[in-house]
Amino acid sequence: MTDTPKKPWYREFYVWMVIFFPLLAVVAGFYTLKLAIDSDDGLVEDDYYKQGIEINRTLERDKRAAQRGLQANVNIDVEHKLLRVVINSSKPDYKRPDKMVLKLLYNTKAGTDHKLSLQHMADDSYYAPLPELKAGNWTLQLEAEDWRLLGIVKVPSTQTISLTPTV
Repeated sequence: MTDTPKKPWYREFYVWMVIFFPLLAVVAGFYTLKLAIDSDDGLVEDDYYKQGIEINRTLERDKRAAQRGLQANVNIDVEHKLLRVVINSSKPDYKRPDKMVLKLLYNTKAGTDHKLSLQHMADDSYYAPLPELKAGNWTLQLEAEDWRLLGIVKVPSTQTISLTPTV
């Protein structure tokens, strides 16, 4: 009977197989931890309770826009990086506000949102420079005084978006 020489432990296939999978799990865990620390999901609001209380006020703003018969057309000119807003009202005596705010809200990351101040111009329209927008679906929220209008746009595209009350 010949005795085959024993291999050292580090030359055994099964030893490395037993070591490999737990080591792989540890490395994957650290990689997942790094991803969790580096990325900001931006989905949870810090003041969610206050926002819940404010929901009735927000709905009232939508109702006021509907009562005034408001509708807005937002023209996005990507080539000239310009945003133009025109407000229409079914009430002929409606006075257009001097200033409005247009919020461009990205649907998944709050950190990419934009808030634009719009000034009333002589041609009854409002203008603002168009910021760089990430590709995807954006919610447009036009606000002034005591009303708001909402709409959705898909970027990249050059188009006119109609904003209406959500009531």
